[in-house]
Order: sequence, then structure tokens, then C-alpha cells
Amino acid sequence: MTTQVLEQPKQIFVQTGVTWAQFKAIQHSFEHIPNVRLTYCEGELEILGISKPHEAIASTLALLLGAYFETMELEFFPSGSYSQIVEGITEYQSDLSYCLGTDKDRPDLCIEIIISSGSTKKLRKYKRMGVPEVWFWKKGKFTLHCLQGEHYVQVEASEALPGIDLTLLCQCMTMPSKLAAIKAFRQAIEPTNF
Repeated sequence: MTTQVLEQPKQIFVQTGVTWAQFKAIQHSFEHIPNVRLTYCEGELEILGISKPHEAIASTLALLLGAYFETMELEFFPSGSYSQIVEGITEYQSDLSYCLGTDKDRPDLCIEIIISSGSTKKLRKYKRMGVPEVWFWKKGKFTLHCLQGEHYVQVEASEALPGIDLTLLCQCMTMPSKLAAIKAFRQAIEPTNF
């Protein structure tokens, strides 16, 4: 097994060469420890500390997307950080995940909030589940990836939420007042403003 510590050692720890059985044992030992998330994908274990800024960003984004779904009258089924599992291969929790139109076993859209470190290699776990679209929020910007065949391709516009204004969403995400952010976002996306 090789160990790799990324950017901020107190925030993320990665261990490769971990078996599924070892992961499940480690996961069990962490079950009563708050603010820690474990992810496993094809022999790689990631232990991530969840910070207050991380949760604030995820909560704000969930509120803004909720306003979008309501305004656009788009039926949605949020599953938050529900565990997605392919037995023996991967287990992970997205920061936010949504089924659109109807509730399904696999989300249509998953979103990762990256505060200290992370990369698109995280897409491996989503590929195993066949998630059609994955967003990464990092340093005030989104990068979007759509599954095309066997690979994710970075795209400029969402296929899951066609027409969503990502520039506006980013502006509202970074506003100091979350109340003002929601009001500004709602006002901008009201059908009379199109």
C-alpha cells in the first residue's frame, strides 16, 4: 500500500491498495466520528474532513438550485449525500445529488464541493454508477462533466439543467448575504425576466 497526503494534511488523506473488506472495517471504525467522509473507489480510500465553509457552500447551492427547480417547474428528487454503492468496487457520497423528472436508483446530477483539494480523477466513482452529469465547485467556479460513452467530457453548459445561467449562479454563490443571493437569483430567473 502507498500513502499520499494532499495539500492540507488535516483535511484529506488518501491510501491506495485498500481492499473492500479493509474499507468496510475502516468505515465502521469512523461511523461515530462527525465531520468526516470516507470514499472508496477501486482500491483507493479517501478520508476527508468536512469543514463549515464546505457545508455553507453546499447548503447555499442547494437553496439556489431549489429556487431554480421551483421557478422552472422542474420536478426533482434530492438525495443529498446519500451513499452510492457498487458492492466491492466503490462507495461514495456526493455533496449534492438530484434525480430529475422521476426518482431513480442513480442520480442524474451529482455535485462536489472542493475546498482544499480534489481532482477530476474523482469522476471514476461516478462513471462506475453511470451518473450522466457531474459538477465540481472549486474556487468560485463550476466545471461540468457529462458522460459520453465510456468517458466524461468537460462541457460548458449543463445537459441536465439546460439553460441554467452558471455565471449568475456563481455570482450568487459568492455573495456575502445568502438571503440577498437567493432573492437576486430568483429575481433574475423569473419567467418575466427572460
